[in-house]
Order: sequence, then C-alpha cells, then structure tokens
Amino acid sequence: MTLPALQNTGVFYRRILSQFPQDISLAFAYGSGVFKQHGTSQGQMEKNMLDFVFAVDDPVTWHTMNLLQNRKHYSILKLVGPTKISSIQNDHGASVYYNTLVPVDGRIIKYGVISTDSLIDDLMHWKTMYVAGRLHKPVKMLVQSENGKLRAALVSNLKSAVTASFLMLPESFTEEDLFLQIAGLSYAGDFRMVIGEDKSKVVNIVRDNIQHFRILYSNILQDCSQVVYKPAQGKLEVDKSPEGQFIQLMALPRTLQQRITKLVDPPGKNRDVEEILLQVAQDPDCGAVVQQGISSIVKSSSITQTIKGIATAGLWKSVSYSSKKLMKMWKGWRRKPSVSQLS
Repeated sequence: MTLPALQNTGVFYRRILSQFPQDISLAFAYGSGVFKQHGTSQGQMEKNMLDFVFAVDDPVTWHTMNLLQNRKHYSILKLVGPTKISSIQNDHGASVYYNTLVPVDGRIIKYGVISTDSLIDDLMHWKTMYVAGRLHKPVKMLVQSENGKLRAALVSNLKSAVTASFLMLPESFTEEDLFLQIAGLSYAGDFRMVIGEDKSKVVNIVRDNIQHFRILYSNILQDCSQVVYKPAQGKLEVDKSPEGQFIQLMALPRTLQQRITKLVDPPGKNRDVEEILLQVAQDPDCGAVVQQGISSIVKSSSITQTIKGIATAGLWKSVSYSSKKLMKMWKGWRRKPSVSQLS
C-alpha cells in the first residue's frame, strides 16, 4: 500500500520546489494555505502562508547547497555554516530546521528540513510526533522517493493514528468522530493551543476535508480486523473488550508505549511493558491514559521546537509570525464554532 497523493502536483508547487536543492526524499505542503479550512474564503486561503516540509538524506550537503542558493532565507545562524545548522536541526527540538516568512513566487512560505532517518524514526515510533502528526492529516505530496523504508513508515504512521484513536473513542462512532480524533492527536498537549492557535483549529481542519481524510484512511479501515467499517453509513464499531484493547495497545508506537508505562508503573517496580499494557487494557480509563501519553510527547516537542524556532527564524520573524498566529486565534475565538455545528 502506498500513501495516496491527493491531487496532481501543479506547476505552482513545482516552481517553488525548483528554487531549492533537488536532493529531497519527501516533500509535502500542508496547512490552511493548501487545504481549505472552515470559515476561510478562497481569497483568504491564497493569502495564507504556505507550509512545507522537506526530508533530505544528507542535511549538511543540502544546507550547503541551500545556503548558496537561498542565503537570505536563514537567520543570523547562516554565519555558523551548514555543519552547525545541521547539528542544530538534528540535535534539538523535533529534529526539524525551519526557515519562515520567506517570499517565493508572490507567496510567503515556511519550510522545515528534516533528515530522512529522523522522519522515519518519528513516523515509526512517534519520538516527537512533530512531523508524524502533520502527516496524520491530509497533505499535498510533492516528492516521494522510492525509499521502501520511508514508504512503509508513512503507512505505519497512519495505522498508528487509527489505533490510538480507537482506544480513545467509544464502541460506536462516526467517520467524523474518528477524523476529529485523528486530527487532534498532534495538538494534544501542544502549549500553542493555549496561546497562539485558533481553538477551533481541529474542527476547521476536518469540516471541509472529510473526503480527503477518507482517501487517506479508507484502505486502512477496511483492512483492519479490529473494526467493523460501514463506509456507506459513515459508521464504525471497534472492539472495546480488554482483549481487543490489549491488541491495540501492543500495536502502538514504541515511544507512546513507554510514556504509558511511565504513567502507570510505580517507580522502582520495573514491570515489563506487556504486563503494564495488559493492566491498562482492563482499565475503564484506558483511553484517558493513552491521551495522557500522547499529550506528554507533544508537549515536550512543541516547547523545545518553538524555542529552537526563535533562533532559526530570528527575533523579528518570530515576533511577526507569532502576531499572525495570535490574530488567527482571536478571529477563531470571535467565531466560537462548536462541534455540534458539524452535524
């Protein structure tokens, strides 16, 4: 199974990509500048910043070439050179280096660079859920290499999102319920949702993009033995027995299992993971424990990546970017949409 591209790459995106070094294993565009979100007109959408992530096999070489081609994209950190920039990228925050508020072809863009190995690690194990979380939602795939490990990791990440969501949902639910749960995974525990993000963001992402979510997840849902999926009615029923929940818990990414273990196991007891997850599977609050585990991953990476972002963007760009986020939060607060409006 391959990750479906939502539509053919347009000339516009190819023009933007052509301005960067071409040694990219995966490139995608995401966010409100790419997919329409509820309450946003086409005109507003075209003014929104375009967000990109580029996965590269060799960050030092890629940054060396990009500094030659696009030196102005970098903050004062350009003075430390490509090796140090790659070290900052790999060793701090969520292993992503962002250049933001970059003018390209009449649009303002932000792009993050991550090593292919770090991306695979996040997709498979949810080490930070930073890029993995963005890939839980529809994105516009622009480049996807024939790297078999990367392709398998992309699918594994989607399956993990479904499994984690099953554990937090009741026995019966709708497609919308599932997609809202999935879209919200990477915002659980994100301190930016307290200040700096529109509170109705998850609803806005899902509301106008149900079909895109179906394209992304329908094959996984139809192949999953843990769920009865009725696409015609848009309804699902999941196995909530202790045995069913144990199977789901055992299928979760490694980092999440470790976080759950840390939450449940008293210090010094040192039981094995399987024993602890068996206990969690029988707990009426199993879903809440999973939610706490996810929140602990997201909270940590969102704080450290944001601190890193101040250095990689530079102070002026950081202030400018933050003010735009606060304005979106204010507009969302004034609209005050509720989940009940989904129906």
